[in-house]
Amino acid sequence: MPRPPSDAEFSELVQASWASLYRTAYLLLGDRAEAEDLVQTALAKTYASWHKVRAVEAAPGYARTTLVNTASSWFRKKSWRNERPTEALPEQGVTHDPSDRPAVIAALAQLPPRQRAVVVLRYYDDLSVASTAHALGITEGTVKSQTSDALARLRTLLGDAVVPDTLGAHHD
Repeated sequence: MPRPPSDAEFSELVQASWASLYRTAYLLLGDRAEAEDLVQTALAKTYASWHKVRAVEAAPGYARTTLVNTASSWFRKKSWRNERPTEALPEQGVTHDPSDRPAVIAALAQLPPRQRAVVVLRYYDDLSVASTAHALGITEGTVKSQTSDALARLRTLLGDAVVPDTLGAHHD
């Protein structure tokens, strides 16, 4: 029987995976503080099950799946919303990004949570239809229909130049 992974190996996982997990969480949630909370929660859950990990090489995938499942559970909570009430509007910075990135992030925020998750996992994390379905706990058909609906909405919001029809032909 293989030995359980060590705390040092978990620390290595955190160091190696934090940035990637954070970027995925940010694209899923659209909020930096919530993305950090999501990554910390997912890593805490991963650590709670760390003794069950059989192959350290599989741990990054396990942590990502935990992150996506945690985000999905947050989306199902009626109290979870993208908007938070505040007494004052935050100062808007004058940072200018000449790329399409700000528009894409804003458009992603307008998608329903499942569609956003499917798009992020398929096109940002480059997962297959089957891997995305497994990570989200949905069928491959649902992944395909949610991807199609999401890309149609993104084309409406961003135009064909930013979201070409060829994205629909992404690998399976």
